Amino acid sequence: MTFAVSTSRLFRLGNACALTCRECGARFDLGGQHACTECFGPLEVSYDLPPITRQAIEAGPRNIWRYASLLPVPPDIAATRTTEPGRTPLVRADNLARALGMRLLWVKDERANPTHSFKDRVVAVALAAAIELGYRVLACPSTGNLANAVAAAAARAGITSAVLVPADLELGKVLGSAVYDGLLVPVEGSYDDVNRLASELAEERHDWAFVNVNVRPYYAEGSKTIGYEIAEDLGWRLPGQIVVPVASGAQLVKIDKAFGELAALGLVPPAQVRVFGAQASGCAPVAAAFAGGHDVVAPVKPDTIAKSLAIGNPADGPYVLDVVRRTGGAVADAPDDEIVAGIRLLAATEGIFGETAAGVTLAVLRRLLAAGQLDPDAETVIINSGDGLKTLDAVAGTVKLPAAIRPNMTEFERLVCAV
Repeated sequence: MTFAVSTSRLFRLGNACALTCRECGARFDLGGQHACTECFGPLEVSYDLPPITRQAIEAGPRNIWRYASLLPVPPDIAATRTTEPGRTPLVRADNLARALGMRLLWVKDERANPTHSFKDRVVAVALAAAIELGYRVLACPSTGNLANAVAAAAARAGITSAVLVPADLELGKVLGSAVYDGLLVPVEGSYDDVNRLASELAEERHDWAFVNVNVRPYYAEGSKTIGYEIAEDLGWRLPGQIVVPVASGAQLVKIDKAFGELAALGLVPPAQVRVFGAQASGCAPVAAAFAGGHDVVAPVKPDTIAKSLAIGNPADGPYVLDVVRRTGGAVADAPDDEIVAGIRLLAATEGIFGETAAGVTLAVLRRLLAAGQLDPDAETVIINSGDGLKTLDAVAGTVKLPAAIRPNMTEFERLVCAV
C-alpha cells in the first residue's frame, strides 16, 4: 500500500466517510491508502449520504460534478481545475436495434468527453482527490485512453503528469498523450508489465498519484457517473440490461454500484438490471472464469486488436463475476474479426465510430443474443467507451477506399454507376 505526502490529518472528501476493504470489511480513514492492512484486499470508498433529490442533481453543472455529493471529492470541487467530463449522449439506436432484432437499444456514447473516452471521468475524480491528499504528480500505467486523460487533466490543473504505456501502443494514442508535454514513458512488454513497474514506482515516489494504483479507490468511483447519467437520461429509471466492456473490470462494477446507490436513495424505482461483460477472445480471462464456473480469474497473455481492453490480469475480475452472477448476466468474448464487424455495424447503422472496445461490446452483444442469454425484448444499454479515430488501424484493412477521379462529370457518372 502507499500513503500520500500528508498522512497526519483527516481528509474531507465530500460525503465519503471511510475506505472499506472489499474482502474483510475493515474500515480506514480516508487517505492515500489502497490496500487493507488486515488482509491486503482492495479498498473502496464508503459514504454517509444525506437525502439527495433529483431536483438538486438536475440543477447542478452539465458535467459529472452534478453528482459531486455521490463522489469522493472536496466540497469546493468547483474551485478545482478539471477537464469537466460527463453528460455524454445516450443515443437511441433504432437502426442498430432493427439490424439485431431487438426492441429497444441505447448506446452510451463516451466519445464526447474531453479526450474522447470515459477515462476522463475517472481521472477527474482521481485528480480532485489527489490534490486534496497532497500529491504533486498525476501518473498512471495505461493502454492509451487513460494516458490521454491523465496528461490532459494534469495540464488543465497546472501540475506535472507522468504516463507509462506499452511501447507497441497505437500511434494515435501515443500522440494523444505526448501533445500535452508531460512525461511519457514507453515500456517494452504488455500492459501488465507496465502496471508492475508503475506499482513499484508508487511505493517509492510518495508524491506521485498513480490514479489506477495508489489512489485507485477514488479513481474507480468516477465510473459510477456513467450509471448515474444513464438513469437520469432514461427519466430516472434503470434499463433492463446493460453490456459493458471489461478491461480491469472496474467500469462494470461501478456502474452496478451506481444503480444500487440510486435505488437506495429513492432516486429511481428499484429494479434488477442484468449486467453483462464483454471481452476480446485474445484477452478474455474473466469470460473464461465465468464459462468455467470459477471464482478466481487466471491471468492470460493478451493478443488482440482491442488494446484498450488488453489487461491480462484484471484487478476487478472477481468482482465482475460477482456482479454478473448476482444480476443474472454473463461475461462473454468475441474474436478480432467479429470485433471489426461490430465497429463497422455501429458506424453504418448509427453513425457512431467507436474504438475497438465498442466493437468488442457489440460483437459480444450479438453472441449473447444468438445464444439466448440476452433478452431481445428488454430495454438494453451498451457502452461505447471511446472514439474510433484512436484505433484506425483496426479497420484500415477492411474499408475499401475508392480511387481518385479526374474532375469531370463523365468519370463521376462512371464511378456512381459502378457502386
